[in-house]
Amino acid sequence: MASFLTFNNIRSTNEKTYSESLIESANRHDKDGATFLSYSAQDDEYLPTIIGILESHGTSVYVEKKDPALSSESSMETAGILKRNITLASKIVLFVTPDSIDNYWNPWLLGLADAEKSPTKIALFPAANKAFEQKWSEHDYLGIYDRIVWGHIKGKSNEWLVLNNAESSAVGLRSWLNEGE
Repeated sequence: MASFLTFNNIRSTNEKTYSESLIESANRHDKDGATFLSYSAQDDEYLPTIIGILESHGTSVYVEKKDPALSSESSMETAGILKRNITLASKIVLFVTPDSIDNYWNPWLLGLADAEKSPTKIALFPAANKAFEQKWSEHDYLGIYDRIVWGHIKGKSNEWLVLNNAESSAVGLRSWLNEGE
């Protein structure tokens, strides 16, 4: 059985394992070949854990939070830079929560990623209050993308997986992040 990461898990992991320095580090990574992590600003507190999980599985992560090339104001220039960075990225991960699914930028970024990349290079990393609170992640267009979840494949122990709901299949997160490189 697969389950989502919960906000309590993230807060606990942030306190024990990850720190804000991961966000600083993610902003310095070369964008070419990195994993582009999209998220809502209202979910900033969760970024260290999300970045830490992805990086511990063999990828470098780019977040736009402190990219010096981006201004704090939304503009055509911002959109152009984000579009270029998505093109350079090897994978796209959208950190999504029940409260952030209607974020201003995320639908555009996801649509752009969908046009630029194969759907197999895009995954949602959902988090919710309860590990099995999953129905919201099938909302509209979100239901067509793979999800990063905690679970197991028959005969293996629990690990981070990229789950394809439509095909009832999964691969390990490390394998998914490094395929096609």
